[in-house]
Amino acid sequence: MAEKKVITETDRLILRRYCKEDLQDLYEYLSDEEVVKHEPYKPMNISEVEGNLDWRISTEEMIAVELKSNGKMIGNVYLGKREFESLEIGYVFNKQYWGQGYAKESCTALIKKAFSEGIHRIFAECDPCNLNSWKLLERLGFEREAHYKQNVYFWKDDNNNPIWKDTFVYAILNK
Repeated sequence: MAEKKVITETDRLILRRYCKEDLQDLYEYLSDEEVVKHEPYKPMNISEVEGNLDWRISTEEMIAVELKSNGKMIGNVYLGKREFESLEIGYVFNKQYWGQGYAKESCTALIKKAFSEGIHRIFAECDPCNLNSWKLLERLGFEREAHYKQNVYFWKDDNNNPIWKDTFVYAILNK
């Protein structure tokens, strides 16, 4: 097994780059309809997850979240570089680990690290129907900056018409 490239650690978590050994753990949550309900993709089969894992391994923007206690990879945080010393943050976690503070713990550590490295602003875009997600952003200290009305669609209906969705935009500044 290849050595895992650690980005940072918390009391309970190792935040690191993806590796080939993450396939089964990644499949567990990317194949779950409830987990990906608010994502711009549908539940994936194992071959789709294999391709997705190759991309995750190739980018520095996807960060795997692993439990220190047993080495299980339980989710991910996305930190995408944007203009003007900004990052976009996002997160997806295995539903078996929801409500235990892992998303908050991992995001808090990554936000602190990014700000210490000179990032000015971190923002997130979120489906207003995804209450757990925007409540987490608020607990992390993000402020809602915008509510875009029907600004995006990922799917079309049976008549090939876009299914429009709203977007909340949240941000936090390095103070």
